[in-house]
Amino acid sequence: MGLKILGTGYYLPETVVTNEDFTRIVDTSDEWIVKRTGMRERRIASEPTHVMAEEAARRAIENAGMSPEDIDLILCTTVTSDYITPSLACIIQGNIGAKNAVAFDINAACAAFVYALDMAHMYLQNGYKHILIVSAEGLSKITDYTDRSTCVLFGDAAGACIVGWGDGEFKSVLGSDGTGAHTLFARRPLNDVPFVTQVDPQSVDHFPDVNRPGVLYMDGREVYKFAVGAMSKALLGACEKAGLQPKDLDLIIPHQANLRIIQSAAKELGLPLERFYVNIDRYGNTSSACIPVALAELNAQGALVPGKKVGMVGFGAGLVYGGCVFTL
Repeated sequence: MGLKILGTGYYLPETVVTNEDFTRIVDTSDEWIVKRTGMRERRIASEPTHVMAEEAARRAIENAGMSPEDIDLILCTTVTSDYITPSLACIIQGNIGAKNAVAFDINAACAAFVYALDMAHMYLQNGYKHILIVSAEGLSKITDYTDRSTCVLFGDAAGACIVGWGDGEFKSVLGSDGTGAHTLFARRPLNDVPFVTQVDPQSVDHFPDVNRPGVLYMDGREVYKFAVGAMSKALLGACEKAGLQPKDLDLIIPHQANLRIIQSAAKELGLPLERFYVNIDRYGNTSSACIPVALAELNAQGALVPGKKVGMVGFGAGLVYGGCVFTL
């Protein structure tokens, strides 16, 4: 009992920001950024997250040859929803006319698309037939543009896919390490409450008080070490469950956080880098949207050939990781 990709879609904002553009706001250079990250440009959105998400969803539905009424479940992944409540999934459901769909969000940071696939697989076993997964991220809204080490990393995008039952197996490995939660986080901005004395957030959560509320902080060294190990661990675990070796995979779609992380994971797995789909040079890190955007690009290129064995792997704040393997 596996799953099948029935349709894909993605949306990219129009504004392109190059490495050279960052030299006007922080002390950096194109050479420095490319050498350390592999990134050359990224997209920055002026539109809300839900607008990007809706467009990616519509394109996936069209690509699948379906109508919104055919969707019976919408799973959305984001860390940058426009509203605290309602969920991004419910906003999409209403705006695209998917009136028959149950809708809710998942927050598993950059690994969330793999988590959503794993959840979709379980829901397919419970009678759902056409599940729309939408991953939309407006990371520019929570990026600290005074921090030269992180502001160059992030971009905005949305990716979507529709999944249904497939003949091949689907196997996954998910994991968390909350002891590293303080290495990658963004605090919610504080509100002045007139009836209580404001509590220092550091005295409550013990996270480092190193950035202003509402923007991302990352301990790059610690996240890097976690990421390399987590990527190989997740893929190896998923392959073992499926009775495969990493060399049996025809294609791997990794989270696009840093080219050096992907290169290191490929080396640990004993695989050529060519086996990994990489678009980080064009879009940067778009969190949970990275993998579905790549999936949609591959579909548009005709690369999602039935029978191919595909691996996907992501990691992110939490700290969390997730890997899966399945046959197209």
